[in-house]
Amino acid sequence: MSRIGKKPITIPEGVTITHKPGQITVKGPKGELVQDVSEEIKVSIEDGECIFERPTEQKKHKALHGLTRALVANMVEGVVNGYKKELELVGVGYKATAQGQLLELNLGYSHSIFFQVPEEIKVTAATEKGKNPIVTLESNDKQLIGQVAAKIKSLRKVEPYKGKGIRFVGERIRRKAGKTAAK
Repeated sequence: MSRIGKKPITIPEGVTITHKPGQITVKGPKGELVQDVSEEIKVSIEDGECIFERPTEQKKHKALHGLTRALVANMVEGVVNGYKKELELVGVGYKATAQGQLLELNLGYSHSIFFQVPEEIKVTAATEKGKNPIVTLESNDKQLIGQVAAKIKSLRKVEPYKGKGIRFVGERIRRKAGKTAAK
């Protein structure tokens, strides 16, 4: 039933995929990624395509089939194009500055928050006059960049009444109506 698992991955020029039992390595122009995968899923690389096959029709194997294919497809996309996430800081006095891998955030608390970003991620912070500060994260690892972005977002969650907090650029927030005056 897994339509995702049956779909082959086309390997672009300049990308090499190597498979050892339980591990897949993808090398490309933007770096190298390694992923542990289940040994039950059979991986074959031929004619510029990577194909995944499951041993049985059990629910577990169906789930692993689609998961393995999606992880490898994300790795190929990452080493070819990379991934980029932009976070917007909405609130009065909210600031962000990046020095190397250290991100300093002023989010309305009594102290600054210093966030150490992993070496695999390139971080930049931009502040334009009259606009909200934007923190940009770039990497070839989709899982890592998503995890770091979620951790930064959790430092100041968006509240539904005024919409203040950290959000992705373009993210829509469901707003609530405030109190209404009694007559």
